[in-house]
Amino acid sequence: MLQYLVKRALLAVPTMLAVSVLVFLVLHLVPGDPAAIFIGDRPATPERLAQIRHVMGLDRPLLSQYADYLRKLGRGDLGRSIHTNASVHSELLSRVGSSAELAAAAFAVATGLGLGLGLVSALRRGTWVDAGAMLVALGGVSMPIFWLASMLIFVFSLKLGWFPATGFGGWNRLVLPSLALGFISSATLARLVRSSVLDILGQPYVTTARSKGLREPTVIRRHVMRNALVSIITVMGLQFGTLLSGAVITETVFARPGVGKLLVDAILNKDIPLVQGAVLFVAVVYILVNLLVDISYAYLDPRIRYQ
Repeated sequence: MLQYLVKRALLAVPTMLAVSVLVFLVLHLVPGDPAAIFIGDRPATPERLAQIRHVMGLDRPLLSQYADYLRKLGRGDLGRSIHTNASVHSELLSRVGSSAELAAAAFAVATGLGLGLGLVSALRRGTWVDAGAMLVALGGVSMPIFWLASMLIFVFSLKLGWFPATGFGGWNRLVLPSLALGFISSATLARLVRSSVLDILGQPYVTTARSKGLREPTVIRRHVMRNALVSIITVMGLQFGTLLSGAVITETVFARPGVGKLLVDAILNKDIPLVQGAVLFVAVVYILVNLLVDISYAYLDPRIRYQ
């Protein structure tokens, strides 16, 4: 196991380098002058703009800028925000709590709803329950997250007044964004669960378990879901990545001060160090989640071994 973890950690290095190169190049290709954005509406002469670009290090060749960025990154220094002059590290730490809360709540919604819909649909195959569950899943796959979020705000906040529309703090401000983000991810999971459970229900060991007189809930729990979880856990890990990317839109719509909202604001301000830091943070989380998913395989299926 230790050898496998070390190998995965070494493989993550080129992945992070590729992400950093891609983000660095894209940000420099996007139209707009960070110095002009930093000054805003205040009058500035060309000499003043040139001075700001020099202070920011934007007047140097791209290769030199990127090399300097890698040197700082090797020391654990993510740089300082161009817009606020605060360290990128502190900016991210101030937003991680909100994003983690939203991701955990949305993941709970996606897992509970996806597993429930998929399992009920498979066990009631060919009935109206099956058709209804898959119709709900189809709706989740088809709806853009920004539209669903807007509809939830319109109905449950503006019309019914049950929940606040925006902001952070308190469970009532978490309900709508977690439902919007979790429902979209649950649709894909529900379809996979249905397919996996139907495939396993036809296996000989399930028939043998039933012939031994085991109760149906026991058969489903011990023999069906345990074997279906290997493929389901894989998609759940991928869906967590979807939650991270979807949180950018969700936090923007619901005005939650998370990493996603921070990333959007940084892109609009062309705050290069902050964008790089936020994207690297998301990439690291995504890599760690998929590593945990891989490790869980050995627990779910003892036949799996890591070399």
